Amino acid sequence: MAIDPGLRRLALSTLLPAFRGHEAPGWITDLIDEGVAGCIIFGYNIVDRGQLTALTGQLREVRSDLLLSIDEEGGDVTRLAHAAGSPYPGNAALGAIDDVELTERIYRAIGRDLLATGFNVNLAPTVDVNTADDNPVIGTRSFGSDPARVAAQSAAAVVGLQSVGVAACVKHFPGHGGTSTDSHLDLPTLDVGMEVLRERDLTPFVAAIKAGTQAVMTAHIRVPVLTGDLPATLSRAAMVDLLRRELGFAGVVITDALEMRAAAEVAGGTAAAAARALAAGNDLLCLGSRVDAVLVEDTVAEIVAGIEAGWLPLTRVEEAAERVAGLAAWALATRTEGPVEDGIGYPAAQRAIRVEGSLAGLGDPLIVQVLESDDEINIAVGPGVPWGLAPHVNGTEHVQVGYRTATPEALRAAAGTRPIVLVGRNLHRLPGTARLIEDLAATHPVVTVEMGWPSNWRPHGVRAFVTTYGASRANGWAAASALGLLPRAGHEH
Repeated sequence: MAIDPGLRRLALSTLLPAFRGHEAPGWITDLIDEGVAGCIIFGYNIVDRGQLTALTGQLREVRSDLLLSIDEEGGDVTRLAHAAGSPYPGNAALGAIDDVELTERIYRAIGRDLLATGFNVNLAPTVDVNTADDNPVIGTRSFGSDPARVAAQSAAAVVGLQSVGVAACVKHFPGHGGTSTDSHLDLPTLDVGMEVLRERDLTPFVAAIKAGTQAVMTAHIRVPVLTGDLPATLSRAAMVDLLRRELGFAGVVITDALEMRAAAEVAGGTAAAAARALAAGNDLLCLGSRVDAVLVEDTVAEIVAGIEAGWLPLTRVEEAAERVAGLAAWALATRTEGPVEDGIGYPAAQRAIRVEGSLAGLGDPLIVQVLESDDEINIAVGPGVPWGLAPHVNGTEHVQVGYRTATPEALRAAAGTRPIVLVGRNLHRLPGTARLIEDLAATHPVVTVEMGWPSNWRPHGVRAFVTTYGASRANGWAAASALGLLPRAGHEH
């Protein structure tokens, strides 16, 4: 049965699809012309700044008020700099520095980078309070584990981004930081009472709303006391009763990617999850990274079917469309051109470095980078984003080893009489790595460089333990600088 053109256009005005390719395919430009709300750009769409600007220009030629969004958190999660690593320290580093003026400057710089490449919505900052050391998806994306500090940093990030006319979207409501499961893969549960949720997890959202954030992104997590068996994205108790009525948020609620298992499997597929998310109170539906014209049409059909069946009120979809149109109008009205503040991320990353022990007398060490396997890399970060010290230490021998296959005997043989600098991310979570480091420290001077979430674990016998609070390009440069390993010719970024 044919879909009413008015209902089709209304449904499209709530959708935020992705697409593959370095140029816009015809089906996406057709959808933009037909009224789709916007697009989300991923790393696979980006070759370089010139190509990206041409791509966003191609999309905006079709409709000037299009919402163009991207996950540009700085730090570990970067799309603009996915090929080289971000020139900014991420949230954990900014939280460790605890300078709200710096955070505002960093996020203003990120906003200018986005404006220059055609974006008006940043799906950032992450404002989750990371209280679980083993959290596999938040970690260094968080400003820290203290709710008050995270709240202050979150507000500063919102102000910085939005001062240039890029809408902030704080995530992941009502708080993903206390979970130990990745919602890309399964439905995490945050089993706490409402008092803990309000005092800990909601505090940064309250601050961000007060700072004027234009958007909030949902979490596909289950909070039994609030959402029952549903993920928050599909829960009216979370989206309407808590976020809208109790916290007073009047802006746009954007879903996390609805292709993620924690949403799609519960709802019976991505398209069905989109319609249910609308009914629950979401406004702008991020379908995910695997999107084609068929999925968009299926989603439109699910939304229209829900309207016709009566469980998705027409007024709810109209309300969502009105909010999304308001966000587009805000972006057009507040866009502020200005110079990009180049290079500020590197000295900022230096301020975040923490050194326990002594770095004296390292000379010319062997650098050992301990790698996770591809299936253990944070999906939000994505594989292939470079990290570590290698780009910054020309002339210093650098080897990469998998944590499952590395042996102290092989690394001792490679090092000879040299000290060893062992670099990793979330080393406390890699089985056998603590033993490997301590075995090496029994015979060699060893410095450990932790570029992931700083847990309380410290290996015995090492000369120094260096914490970077992130693995961006800026963090790697700052670590190399602290170790005295930058080339003498200059500290090129």
